[in-house]
Amino acid sequence: FARILPAGFYYKTFMRPAFMWHWYEKQIRKAAGFGVAPDGPDPDTYDHMNAHTDVLVVGAGPSGIAAALAAARKGARVILADERHELGGSALYTRDAIDGQPAEEWVRASLDELQSMPKVRVFSRTTAFGAYRENFVALVERRTDHLASPPEHVSRQRMWRVRAKHIVIATGSLERPLVFGNNDRPGVMLSGAVSTYVNQFGVAPGSRAVVFTNNDHAYHTALDLCDAGVEVAALVDVRASGAGAVAAEVEARGITVLKRHVVCQVDGKKRVSAAEIRPLKDDGSVGGPSRIESCDMLAMSGGFSPVVHLHAHPGGRTAYDPERAAFVATDAALDQTIAGSAAGDETLAACLESGFSAGDDAAKAAGVTGRELGHRASAESAPLNDAETIWQVPNPLGMSRGPKAFVDYQNDTSAADLHLAVREGYHSIEHVKRYTALGFGTDQGKLGNINGMGIVSSALGLAPDAVGTTTFRPPYSPVTFGAVAGRALGGLLDPVRKTAIHPWHEAHGALFENVGQWHRPWYYPKPGETMQQAVDRECLAVRNAVGIMDASTLGKIDVRGPDAAEFLDRIYTNGWKKLAVGRARYGLMLGEDGMVMDDGVSARLADDHYYMTTTTGGAAHVLGWMERWAQTEWPELKVYFTSVTDEWTTISIAGPNARSVLESVGTDIDLDSETFPFMSFKFGQVAGMDARVFRVSFSGEHAFEINVPANYGRAMWEAVFAAGESYGITPYGTEAMHVLRAEKGFVIVGQDTDGSVTPHDLGMSWIVAKHKDFLGKRSLSRSDCVRTDRKQLVGLLTEDPEEVLVEGAQLVDEPFTRLPAKMVGHVTSSYWSAALGHSIALAVVKGGHHRHGETVYAPMADGRVIPAKIGPSVFYDVKGVRLHG
Repeated sequence: FARILPAGFYYKTFMRPAFMWHWYEKQIRKAAGFGVAPDGPDPDTYDHMNAHTDVLVVGAGPSGIAAALAAARKGARVILADERHELGGSALYTRDAIDGQPAEEWVRASLDELQSMPKVRVFSRTTAFGAYRENFVALVERRTDHLASPPEHVSRQRMWRVRAKHIVIATGSLERPLVFGNNDRPGVMLSGAVSTYVNQFGVAPGSRAVVFTNNDHAYHTALDLCDAGVEVAALVDVRASGAGAVAAEVEARGITVLKRHVVCQVDGKKRVSAAEIRPLKDDGSVGGPSRIESCDMLAMSGGFSPVVHLHAHPGGRTAYDPERAAFVATDAALDQTIAGSAAGDETLAACLESGFSAGDDAAKAAGVTGRELGHRASAESAPLNDAETIWQVPNPLGMSRGPKAFVDYQNDTSAADLHLAVREGYHSIEHVKRYTALGFGTDQGKLGNINGMGIVSSALGLAPDAVGTTTFRPPYSPVTFGAVAGRALGGLLDPVRKTAIHPWHEAHGALFENVGQWHRPWYYPKPGETMQQAVDRECLAVRNAVGIMDASTLGKIDVRGPDAAEFLDRIYTNGWKKLAVGRARYGLMLGEDGMVMDDGVSARLADDHYYMTTTTGGAAHVLGWMERWAQTEWPELKVYFTSVTDEWTTISIAGPNARSVLESVGTDIDLDSETFPFMSFKFGQVAGMDARVFRVSFSGEHAFEINVPANYGRAMWEAVFAAGESYGITPYGTEAMHVLRAEKGFVIVGQDTDGSVTPHDLGMSWIVAKHKDFLGKRSLSRSDCVRTDRKQLVGLLTEDPEEVLVEGAQLVDEPFTRLPAKMVGHVTSSYWSAALGHSIALAVVKGGHHRHGETVYAPMADGRVIPAKIGPSVFYDVKGVRLHG
């Protein structure tokens, strides 16, 4: 990856020239090993499982097995999980003895005992990928169906959602590589991996080896290689002393031990062929070279990093421990114990006497102090890294010369890249990460991040704890989308919400679009009609006769309480206290940043009772927003909210014949405009049913909205439709609704706004009260919000009436033939208007309110550049005569 893009590619997103973008993407995907997303059916199956337990032990190495045994023997419910197929962890390849038995024998006996206990569940090939508050842990169990057809095995995965009274994190530690020249050559391996190959799998990974270390553990690897018949040419130790008794055993085997030496680089292309060794001086530089020829592998060990991810995910803290040369867990956010090398201890935490008890006391007995697990596998706790910390082997040729010393093997991030980041002013480790791509691979920095942090700390002249770590985020390792989704596929992926009138829409040929979770009628094509022809017909019916639309999906919130008016006054930009009972008002809601968040019409049903409508997609967010302020910021206000979206069917009838249709269906409401003016409502009977009828309009036409309980929704719709047939009533969908509202310049929050638009940008300063406070008001006075060159809502008319702009099209001030060009805005809504015989568009343009009459240009992907004239955002019935008619 880095051979194509230099350090810093993460933020260099605007590559030029544009015609090379396809080639860039192809080469990046090729270099990074990205595949192509499959388009066929997934042969795997997935399930979600739930479990509650007294003790969850994550990690089935010696420490985890011992912890599970201690809890289970006291009668606690226990889950033991490990990501490997074969349980036992380090005991499978080390020379340690546990309780006087060879480690491997102890593991087998302990697992047999656990699996015989009825309250114990043991999971192999199960990764705990995320820990969350309230002792919630998510795990993925990977299974295999041996009876699959075709004969290749089909993976079956289960996601386990586990609640535990107590968690034992026995996840072990990760061995760190050493950073030296050409350390990415095939044959350069971690010493722990070498021991695993030799002891667990009986595989010799080479014939002549060099072992390079800064700690004692690699000495055992040298012995393992000797036992396997592999020649160890030399053991190179950064330290001047150390290794204790194991050093004598290594030397007794005739292995040359080079103390206070380093491997500066290895040679070889397709595999290691030689190693360059140099003495390490007291000032940190290196002396003259010597070479070890004809070696085909190098086993390295740079110390160990405790796996503290599950501790850190829910907010647990870490701190650098100089004695252990590692970041270790400190303040916990969960009820947990960290055992063994995950806690920074080298010894095996046996915890056989930690005093677990059954029932509700099991969690407490699990050792909430974190050190009650005990250590019986060895006599005393020792530092995890009995090492001399060396984050990077000195380069005798200088930092920017010689072979590369890699830190992140997936992203080819080298030590030189990190030094460059520091020189360019990136001192935060999070910034360095994003500049160099350190830790961006699928391993999330498990292998290289600690070395990267150490190199950065050295370059800055700071202690590692002053630099800190990057953020530990779940998942710990990649999780398939299938495991996350489980069986919630297709129609089960997300709940489908349908209005009470949905069967009628289906029976009358409606095509639907998804709006949030709702399926809304998009348009109603007749045989042989294109979408545009159907939408044109529906729009003209509303403008010239009468249309009927199912508006039931609008968010509806019942607001009650003696302080309801005061509350609405605080969350809306305009005033609500003086709104008379029986009247309705359009309201605009802002976030704390002053940006438009939602809008809708609300009516005052009584002094202490309001009926609020919101956007279809914003209903849940608005309700949560209101609850937040009522409960946490203004608890003194007596006001209560109830979502009633599903309880009411809303039917909109709009057009010159709307009043006639409502009279024909039968109502006891006086529909005269003087007694029933625009933005008012009345209770009454419609078609023999109790209804709330509102005089509101989102089409700009004379309109009524009939609200009845949802169980009566279809009956009301059919009654109105039957009464309107003689008046040319036509059902219309969301596409026609969009055209009609755009002709009137009515905005849709979330389409014509994007979270960065204020009411003033929309030309709606009239709705912002000057003499009261409301959420977001102070933010409107920020210097950025009062700039005259902010993007502001305008209307656009193309020079060619037939050309329809593409929504999202960028706008520039003059035609151009080359990129880049300065963008001055973009198109938010664009349609063909059958009523006007012209394409129309809404757009946000820098300083647009003062640019009416000017021309902007929209470059298209096919090479065309479409000119359009800026004007008012209202295209049709500018004075609103038809709406009030």
